[in-house]
Amino acid sequence: MKKLGKEKRDILVSRIMDAKKAQTEASQQFQTALEAFQSVTNFSGGDLEKAYNNLNGELNAAQGRANKVSDRIQSIDKVSKDLFKEWSGEIEEMSDGKLKTQSRTLLRGSELRQDEMLRQMRISQAKMKPVLQKLFDQVIFLKSNLNARAISSLKGNAAELDTDVKALIRELEKANQEADKAIAGLDSE
Repeated sequence: MKKLGKEKRDILVSRIMDAKKAQTEASQQFQTALEAFQSVTNFSGGDLEKAYNNLNGELNAAQGRANKVSDRIQSIDKVSKDLFKEWSGEIEEMSDGKLKTQSRTLLRGSELRQDEMLRQMRISQAKMKPVLQKLFDQVIFLKSNLNARAISSLKGNAAELDTDVKALIRELEKANQEADKAIAGLDSE
């Protein structure tokens, strides 16, 4: 990419922005899936199979968003490692000790911000899996038991799932805040 005029720093900022967008979209999709689940638990007549199909579609979309977030995190990790390796190599090429020290300090600060951002993103990523599993379990249960008794048994799970989704959304928001800090740090260096 450097041969095409794109610096690793610019690529990293772009990938962080992509990850923020993916996390925001995942957050919105999990909220939509929760709402679809809640609508099934409040089901009071009509086409139950249609409600199930809608919920299943929202679950699949949430899984797709979660996968996209994972892919974005991996791409950030790869380009940041490349950037820091290149930066470290450039420091070693310097002969001025004072500039070397300043550059090492800037590098270390960038690495720390990047590590914190990736740590928070991975926390959010890890929290998606159990929420997806709970949604999946509910969808499979509903599929196997498309009747009113099954619907009423799901009502108790709605509050727990609501809590889980809200906690996940808070983690995604924290990850986006760390991404903002990382971008600001890269822009200021």
